[in-house]
Amino acid sequence: MKFRTLQENLRKALCARIQEGELTGLRLAEQTGFKQAHISNFLNRKRGLSVEGMDRVLNVQRLSVLDLLDPGEINERASILPSSDDEFENVPLAEAHVVAADPLIARRKVKEILKFKKSFLRKLRPEMDEARSRWERFVLVRIDARDGMSMYPRLLPGATALIDRHYNALKPYRKGESNMYAVLRDKSCVIKYVEAAGRHLILRPHNNAYPVEILPMEEGKDAGDYLIGRVCYVGVET
Repeated sequence: MKFRTLQENLRKALCARIQEGELTGLRLAEQTGFKQAHISNFLNRKRGLSVEGMDRVLNVQRLSVLDLLDPGEINERASILPSSDDEFENVPLAEAHVVAADPLIARRKVKEILKFKKSFLRKLRPEMDEARSRWERFVLVRIDARDGMSMYPRLLPGATALIDRHYNALKPYRKGESNMYAVLRDKSCVIKYVEAAGRHLILRPHNNAYPVEILPMEEGKDAGDYLIGRVCYVGVET
């Protein structure tokens, strides 16, 4: 929502209070310390308010920015996956770039919802840094043709991969077995085995017909910033 829209919604809220006899322009000017002409011009759309001015009006009128938001837009942008009441958990499937970048998956970005047993998800061990704890943990991504074939036979094009985004450490989940990771690359994600070599990540395919890739890490970032999560389940439609 744009700042201009917030201002318009604030005008409407104030005008509603004035029409209901709860407020006057003079009273609002006294409360905020603004000149009455300043308030009048704002209410009549002849001028806007600065961010500081809006804060002052919201404060004296005991309003929140949340009161100015469109409920439909909040619902559209919010995560829509509360815990279910049965033995299954709803897990969103989204595009690779959304899985790579969005801590919470908004309604408009969910392509599909699949169900997984809660008992299965609870058994999966996390391994993350503190910042990642605010991310929605389990998400799904559809594997594209190149990723699918580069990790064949562990993956196939069109397969669905369950990503545990609370596992972003280069630590084997099982002794002697390499993790498959969703890795941040070019603002999206790819599925590969991952190793660290100095300030680079080595992205290895399972299929030797595909090349090894070298991903340099930016200054101030470490491997955990690039590891979106561990692939903990792969589903293939037959």
